[in-house]
Amino acid sequence: MSDRNLDAAPGSPPPEHVASPRGQSPLTSEAGTPAAARRQKIALIAHDNRKTDLLEWARYNRLSLKAHDLLATGTTGKLVADELDLPVRRVESGPLGGDLQIGAMIAEGAIDMLVFFWDPLEPQPHDPDVKALLRVAVVWNIPIACNRATADFLISSPLMNAGYERATRHYGPAMRPKAAPADGRS
Repeated sequence: MSDRNLDAAPGSPPPEHVASPRGQSPLTSEAGTPAAARRQKIALIAHDNRKTDLLEWARYNRLSLKAHDLLATGTTGKLVADELDLPVRRVESGPLGGDLQIGAMIAEGAIDMLVFFWDPLEPQPHDPDVKALLRVAVVWNIPIACNRATADFLISSPLMNAGYERATRHYGPAMRPKAAPADGRS
């Protein structure tokens, strides 16, 4: 199988050389120097029937996860913290608003990656919240893993520790809050 990008126009650079919105590679700063590695803020969520899968994945990747800041919904956070003996910031349980809290943090730029092992075969009482969380993660262009295979690819990616700068310009100025008038009226 060829390593050629079939979606790219003939003669275009390979995907790893595609520029970010500011014209630089996601692996370089605006000055063109290598971007500094930083701790990623990783949100962990798992529905009840998927908690075992998430715990197995987290246990296997404990050393990688230790290098980052972890956040999770209620029960998932407690299980991960107890199992891995790592600090995990916890928000409410998903059905009690935790998914929405994490969605708000994504919109504020406080989450870099979402590992969300949701259960596609079991209806959830908070399905609208789940859909809203996944939507906001896509809108703000953060990496999302909904199964172990994708989570494995993300956690082992060289971009995890490379100071990756994600593009968010595709929604334009409509994504930014409007400035209040100078006289303070709204």
